[in-house]
Amino acid sequence: MSSQGDPALDALLLPFADGTLARASGALFMHARAGAALAMQDWPGLVCETAFRPDADGLRQNGFTVAEATTGQRPLVLLLPPRQRDEARALFAEALARAAPGALVIASVANDAGAKSAEADFARIAGPVSSRSKHKCRVFWARAGQPGSDPALAAQWRGLDAPRPVAGGRFLSRPGVFAWDRIDAASALLARHLPADLSGRAADLGAGYGYLAAELLERSPGIGALDAFEADARALAMARHNLAGFAPRVALGFHWHDVVAGVPGAYDVVVTNPPFHSPNGRERPDIGRAFIAAAAQALRPGGRLWLVANRHLPYEQALGAGFGETRLVAQEGGFKVVEAVKAAAGRPTQARARR
Repeated sequence: MSSQGDPALDALLLPFADGTLARASGALFMHARAGAALAMQDWPGLVCETAFRPDADGLRQNGFTVAEATTGQRPLVLLLPPRQRDEARALFAEALARAAPGALVIASVANDAGAKSAEADFARIAGPVSSRSKHKCRVFWARAGQPGSDPALAAQWRGLDAPRPVAGGRFLSRPGVFAWDRIDAASALLARHLPADLSGRAADLGAGYGYLAAELLERSPGIGALDAFEADARALAMARHNLAGFAPRVALGFHWHDVVAGVPGAYDVVVTNPPFHSPNGRERPDIGRAFIAAAAQALRPGGRLWLVANRHLPYEQALGAGFGETRLVAQEGGFKVVEAVKAAAGRPTQARARR
């Protein structure tokens, strides 16, 4: 993501760029992402943590050390909190725990992503904070262990994003995962229309906590292998847990992977409810189109894509470019379910009306 497209990152780093705050060698950047404002030469020994594969890839391409999680206390902790409040509160508490006594913890949140509430939450456990506004964001900071902090509340908040049962205990999920506390309505619509005759090797692109994959495996006993591709490592861990019961009869694979970059392998079936928003909440239909292109690339000739999407999203051209035959299966509640079949080389594209 470019600096132009990431004002929260720009705001986070501005107090260091203008000399208000001092950088520290060996700092930790939690929920990190790359951008033009983050220059490696300015941050010797910086360690970045992220569970989101596109961000991890971008940081590594810029030369930074990246890990899903690290240990030990740091002389400075930077944080870009997520939008989900329980996950953000847990990360605030974790950031304070990961900071050495007296070390600075600094965070930045866009105004339209709940900056004031985030700053107030941070102050509840950190004590008095300093803050400033820039780039339609608020950046705020405090020192770990300062007078006025609330270590007891911080200890409670560290567990707010822990895995927990959802959907009547059928699945395990956690705050911050897509549709984490429910069965997503679009995915449920797709699941209801999956036929029982799907067979062979399958992939779930953007698997989340594993709901669609579980429905596919329950409804189509002919599926002998399934690979779950998911960019969020936290969601992928939930999918691994939730699909474990199918392991005796299905060869399962779990891939921390950015589907937009393409998907390796040859599949007979692909199911997907592709994302169409960036992590900052902006609509990005190009992500869904990239998922469709990845599915077309990954399917064998004759392979079948089962897709659900919001009705207004313009995916028809992408489907026409990658598949020989498409049909609208259902429309309901603002969503559409589409089946597309990969054509053999040289065969023309066809579009069939809803049955």
